[in-house]
Amino acid sequence: MNQTQQPLARLQNVSRTFGKVRALSDVSLTIEPGEVVALLGPNGAGKTTLVNILLGLIRPDQGEASLFGGDPRAPINVARTGVMLQASGVPDTLKVRELLQMFAGYYPAPLPVNAIARQVGLEGLMNRFYGKLSGGQKQRTLFAIALIGDPQLLFLDEPTVGLDVESRRTLWEQVRNFAAKGRSVLLTTHHLEEADALANRIIVLDRGRIIAQGSNDEIRNVTPGTQVLCRTVIPVGTISGWDEVSKVSTESGKLRILTSQAETTLRKLLDADPNLSRLEVKEAALEDAFLAITGRTERNAA
Repeated sequence: MNQTQQPLARLQNVSRTFGKVRALSDVSLTIEPGEVVALLGPNGAGKTTLVNILLGLIRPDQGEASLFGGDPRAPINVARTGVMLQASGVPDTLKVRELLQMFAGYYPAPLPVNAIARQVGLEGLMNRFYGKLSGGQKQRTLFAIALIGDPQLLFLDEPTVGLDVESRRTLWEQVRNFAAKGRSVLLTTHHLEEADALANRIIVLDRGRIIAQGSNDEIRNVTPGTQVLCRTVIPVGTISGWDEVSKVSTESGKLRILTSQAETTLRKLLDADPNLSRLEVKEAALEDAFLAITGRTERNAA
């Protein structure tokens, strides 16, 4: 029982350089039991390097990495992790059932193959060759492979690529159920809606450094304000010029306005366009905060 009270994963002052490129610089983090941690960052931020160090696939130049309090490369710790990476290397010439049976054999106490197949919706695909699957079916197969060893810590790299909306929501629910058992997930994703839906904590990485971390609300509060969505004939340039408005964009045929004074903006909109329609008022989106955080980093570095 005491073993579950320590962080499942830890990086302490980790740096890693490839040639002249510093992929990570003095990064420290922990993943606690029961957490879903979303790792966000633009391409080239260092996310893959960070995950590979935690998995023991590469070693840091400086600092320490641990899984379950020990060496990430130790077989006993490897057996307690599940991994779903985009570059899977899974052979196209094996059937789904053969793949699950093969990976189950790598673990001391794997879950039943048929039970995992039912859980992720693979029952009708067990005799299909992996290479003949659709993109979404391949993602479900890779998710099943990640779960087959009954892991305590799950690494998910862009897990819902190629999934339709229903399949994506189903996978999200499975991730929540996994974490509810006191197990943990490190999720990397470019879908900020996914991070918002799943994560207890968000870490933003840019240029090899952690530039922000906290709960979803703490990250979102980096960009104070309110979203106003509407259909209107008012030109974008006009709205952009209002003092309280920081951003205007188009989303599904509507204008999406980020404003620090929602009441003032609403009055101006209704005064200028009495026929304004499809009006919605929401809290600021995680995407706005992410762009503000990474954008500020770029400006400060310039």
